[in-house]
Amino acid sequence: MKFSLSSYKKALFIAIAVLLIIPQSLFAQSEKPKNLLLYDTQPYHFGFIIGLNQMSYAINFKDNYQFIGHESTEYPSTADTYYYEGATYYVHSITPIFEPGFTVGVVGNLRLGKYFDLRLIPSLSFGSRTIEYDFYRRLPESDKDQMAYHTKKKSIFSTFVEFPLQVKCKSKRYNNVAAYVIAGGNFKIDLASQKKSQVDVQNAQGETVTVTDNIRVKRVDIAAEIGTGFDFYTHFFKFGIEAKMSFGLLNVMNSQGLIYDSSIDGLHNRMFQVSLTFE
Repeated sequence: MKFSLSSYKKALFIAIAVLLIIPQSLFAQSEKPKNLLLYDTQPYHFGFIIGLNQMSYAINFKDNYQFIGHESTEYPSTADTYYYEGATYYVHSITPIFEPGFTVGVVGNLRLGKYFDLRLIPSLSFGSRTIEYDFYRRLPESDKDQMAYHTKKKSIFSTFVEFPLQVKCKSKRYNNVAAYVIAGGNFKIDLASQKKSQVDVQNAQGETVTVTDNIRVKRVDIAAEIGTGFDFYTHFFKFGIEAKMSFGLLNVMNSQGLIYDSSIDGLHNRMFQVSLTFE
């Protein structure tokens, strides 16, 4: 299935609206018979999670990076029309773009007390991060008429194997609804980020060579996570709606000395996720 950004935003808006509005209407109702009366007394239980996510990067730029000149050797010769040997290139702006993705995982929940649980949620998160670059170049005999601007987008596709460990703090249950907040850490391994960073091109001698033509990032990251949600107790299982934010703590930049990364001091993963849980 292919997601457009506009349709993803609509789905995200609907999910957040459900997260905020439905519980209020339920809390306003009169006292009802409670489902799964002994559910929260169980020492542990399991379930699964599915969700939509938005992946991006938080970028730390080098000081005055727009004025740093880059030689043509830093700009990979991939037969694109903007490459000129001997020219000096400058990065005018770097903009991270949010991209949609999805997450699936297994929930393991350990009861710590009446209002606290410990949760381990091994998951797979699929998505991509895109960075848009605005470049301009100056030829050796440069003047203003010979300056040329162009834009390039570089996407890093990722498949994260994640191991979020969270503490869940629950409110007192009202009828068949309870609110909660979560906080914890997430150990993440990116299995796919390096796959499309290299391309095969023809050099000046007509030989096929492999060059790096994208940002390269490290595979391992550790993230801090915080979120909130609501649990709904049905006759047969507990259904949850949850929103969380993930902040990568490690600098995942793997610098290759290219124009794409030589203006950047640090690169940190960011992800927003809206999830449904079934336990």
